[in-house]
Amino acid sequence: MLLASACLLPTALGVAEARSARQHQTSGATSGNNVIQAISVTGNTRIETSTVLSYMVAQPGDSFNQDDLDRSLKTLYATGLFKDVTLHRDGNTLLVNLVENPIVNRIVFEGNHALKDEDLRKEISLRPRAVFSSQTTAADRQKILNQYAGKARFGATVTPQIIKLSHNRVDVVFKINEAQQTLIHKIVFVGNHAFSEARLAQVISSKENTWYRFFSSSDEYNPERIKYDAELLRRFYLHNGFVDFHMIDATGELSPDHKSFYVTFTIHEGEQYRIGKMDVRSTVRRVTPEMMRKHIELFKHQIYDGTAIQHNTTNMQEWLQAQGHPFAMVRSEIARNPEKRIVDLLFDVTEGPHVYVERIDINGNTITRDNVIRRNLPMAEGDPYTPFDKKYSKLALQDLGYFSTVSVDQTQGSAPDRVNVSANVVEKPTGEFSLGGGYSTDVGVLGNASIKQHNMLGTGIDAGISGTVAYYEKQADISITDPYFLNRNLVAGADFYFIQNNYQTYQSYKESQYGMSLRLGYAYNRYLSQSFSYTLVDRQVGNFYDAATVAADPSYIEWVPSVYVQQSAGWSLLSQLSTSLTYDRRDRRMNPHDGYMMKLGGDFAGVGGNAKYFRVKADGAYYLPLDSITGSHDWTMQFKGGVGYMGDWDSNSKRNIIDNFYLGGENLRGFLQGGVGPRSGHICTGAYVSGSCPTLDYLPRQGQEDLLGGRFMYTASAQLNFPMPMGDDLGISGRYFVDAGSLSSVRVQKKYTDYSRRFEAGYPYTPINGDTMIPRVSTGLGISWKSPFGLVNIDGAIPLRKEKGDRLYPLRFGFGQQF
Repeated sequence: MLLASACLLPTALGVAEARSARQHQTSGATSGNNVIQAISVTGNTRIETSTVLSYMVAQPGDSFNQDDLDRSLKTLYATGLFKDVTLHRDGNTLLVNLVENPIVNRIVFEGNHALKDEDLRKEISLRPRAVFSSQTTAADRQKILNQYAGKARFGATVTPQIIKLSHNRVDVVFKINEAQQTLIHKIVFVGNHAFSEARLAQVISSKENTWYRFFSSSDEYNPERIKYDAELLRRFYLHNGFVDFHMIDATGELSPDHKSFYVTFTIHEGEQYRIGKMDVRSTVRRVTPEMMRKHIELFKHQIYDGTAIQHNTTNMQEWLQAQGHPFAMVRSEIARNPEKRIVDLLFDVTEGPHVYVERIDINGNTITRDNVIRRNLPMAEGDPYTPFDKKYSKLALQDLGYFSTVSVDQTQGSAPDRVNVSANVVEKPTGEFSLGGGYSTDVGVLGNASIKQHNMLGTGIDAGISGTVAYYEKQADISITDPYFLNRNLVAGADFYFIQNNYQTYQSYKESQYGMSLRLGYAYNRYLSQSFSYTLVDRQVGNFYDAATVAADPSYIEWVPSVYVQQSAGWSLLSQLSTSLTYDRRDRRMNPHDGYMMKLGGDFAGVGGNAKYFRVKADGAYYLPLDSITGSHDWTMQFKGGVGYMGDWDSNSKRNIIDNFYLGGENLRGFLQGGVGPRSGHICTGAYVSGSCPTLDYLPRQGQEDLLGGRFMYTASAQLNFPMPMGDDLGISGRYFVDAGSLSSVRVQKKYTDYSRRFEAGYPYTPINGDTMIPRVSTGLGISWKSPFGLVNIDGAIPLRKEKGDRLYPLRFGFGQQF
């Protein structure tokens, strides 16, 4: 009798190869007494006998070869279907006795809190109604431990328990002891001389554990993050001129009690280099070195900056491609002089390989339509293909906001000069339902609700409805935007809205608006775009105290609006055409760090309606990164400025004060919203009882002080954005700012400012103050906190220069976002 034992597990392909080799070797060489005449399979209840035989190397008609039996045993074990397999010979019959692995009834996780059940199920291989395997269970146990290691819980334990059920079924229970997080206790740098440990600690993303990092995961030990930190240190040293820097070692050592890690970075700094000679070499037709030298943004003797050199190289290559050289490539070469600690730079301009896009494949999009993705790619089939196309393709798809991950890959096409490009995406939810609440100094306590879909039915159309209810404001809005209207490079949209503002905390009237706006935009290229809009708004100004109210109760004299507000009272219809031209070279739209933006816009009211005016506005912003000075990406200097003018093209039209420019609040911190500029004089302050005011019939026409706005406004701002101590962990950043601006040239229907006529019947004398071009200046500090409850903004400012009567507002804050 022959017995076989299990060994390594071959593949199914190996079974076929083994049979072929065995048949070739034994063909015509078997003895009749040593031939397998039959194979008897027992113990299989779920698995067909034919299936069992298909896994075996030994077959009827073959000899009883020990090697074949061993191979058959291995292949049966390799299926994972059997818990035990034995092979016996009974005469010329091969007996195969099987014990089948049970079927998994269900999988249960116990003791897990840091990781959800669904997250763990995604990682393991075991599935309900699948065949149970102890090897698979052991592998799944390790996968779960790896997941906890990624959460810095290196002391976690996972114990699989198998509960046997009837009909050869089992429940698999993973009992988990998550243990405490294994945090970083100490970070040490070895070999640093030019920079202190404190400075290098600011560079890396890993942080030492301390009490205020309860909102951050930066103090959790993660081996992948340590590798990333090593790269951050390399970039930092190259950014500061240490060309010979290299990372010797980056290790994490677990403490004996398994409660903390000690991280050590061992580095070699080398010497700091400065830039010496800079030159350009070109082998591209019609591109001369002289042409390219003016695009060198570096200067001699500055500290070598690898990041700045890479940016300069990229800018030069993009400029060449924009000038009609799609395959031009720019590389920077350096030549070290260790004795003088000088690096000479050479920008080498060459003609890269002429490669064209043969095919573009879109993979992974289960919701977003192919054409939505394709139209956002900077290339199409047949176009030249460059490394920048790959870079900007990924950025363009990421900017859509539809995908959690994006990758762009290339493979060889049908010819050496052809490539196939694959855009691989993973969809993410693009619908949004939010409820919010908070407080703002402008509108008071507020609540909001909205439902939005940013990729409706995978078409890229953005639609939503939202509403806000605040103490001083009510607002509702329905909007829809098609970013590729009529399958062209057009952005079209429409808004329908209702707004009701109650200004009576610092004004004497209320305003309501019902309206719609139609929008159309076009991008000339990656940086230049233009938009057009048409607005139709039904407006009402009123709800203030009148003469009859004051006659009944003279104490209401304080709340009577000025004659200039009364001129704007009642209904008006705004029909307005607008356009704006924007040139945007910022590195990103949200929280820019580098670049600039310029915007020129205009409004023309009077295409119908009874408001007839025009407005022109120009705004600009420049962002200056301070990385080279501070060594940190968190410092930015930003400069902003704007100017606007408003005129009337019909002298007989109604001039509504709600159309005017207003200054203060967000555009001039430290002053009340609208608190700078022309205002009606407050010549009767409630002293009626003492007899200092004229007769009762005359009082309502004088009214109170109101903010009137103006025709001409200019603003300027300089702001330094900087990191706060513990800011990275708490989500707090700071800013210091200086704001300046002025508003002048009052715009009202008719002036009543002639002092000599103040007692004239029917002439409601009301002076206008604050109508001056003299700049107001304020300075202050602010912080932004990305709290678990939403974004919190606080700005405190004091005026450095103000005019008599300007209304101040030294502290502005607001919070409340989605939850």
